[in-house]
Amino acid sequence: MSLEGKVAVVTGSAGGIGRACAIRLAQDGADVGLLDLKAEELAETRALVEKEGRRCEHLAVDLTDREATAEAFATLRDSLGFLEILHNNAGGAAGGMPRRFPNADAEQWDAYLDLNLRAAADCSRIVLTEMIERQAGRIINTSSERAFLSAPGMTEYSAAKAGLLGFTKALALDVAKHGITVNAVCPGIIRTPLTDAMPKDRIEQSIASVPAGRIGEPEDIAHAVSFLASPGASYVTGEHILVTGGRTIH
Repeated sequence: MSLEGKVAVVTGSAGGIGRACAIRLAQDGADVGLLDLKAEELAETRALVEKEGRRCEHLAVDLTDREATAEAFATLRDSLGFLEILHNNAGGAAGGMPRRFPNADAEQWDAYLDLNLRAAADCSRIVLTEMIERQAGRIINTSSERAFLSAPGMTEYSAAKAGLLGFTKALALDVAKHGITVNAVCPGIIRTPLTDAMPKDRIEQSIASVPAGRIGEPEDIAHAVSFLASPGASYVTGEHILVTGGRTIH
């Protein structure tokens, strides 16, 4: 469905899922603001968005820095207009790779929560003032299958992504009367530079655990985000879509 005349912001859009989602939203007709730490890769995403004929701005920013994040959103608003769609996609490993809980210190725990949960809340708070004024908006959070299907050494990540689902549901209730929807996508094993770097035997083990028999592509997530951002999803809020190839069926 067309997003012509809409402006979307995608965090964590330097590559992988975020890049695919930014491109898809542009293909749907939206102008796109891009936020990520990786300036060079972010500029590459911008070029791909502009190739779709849409306006685009990109800013390298640490989304765990509240002041810098607020300034970045203000710049995007001045440049692109009303930020009607927010895709809180930034997340992942923070403060080092995951470790089993007794070995993960408090600083690493905080880093995971800051990047994977608090940053999404901060970004949402920033855009919601105008969304409420205009009685329109879409917020889409990237959680993870790890909110449902955890593994040893994933305590901080699973807790943060499960918390993001709780935030999604509670926020949806708070803003539903304003015509704003809040939903989440939960990716499974997706092809990214991180998975591409995995040993071959581990990739084969991962594929064996997926009923669909393949690793997902970033575009698989982008299709779900496109729907949740569209006018066709106006009656869908507080929900999550598991995009896991059936790995979370139980």
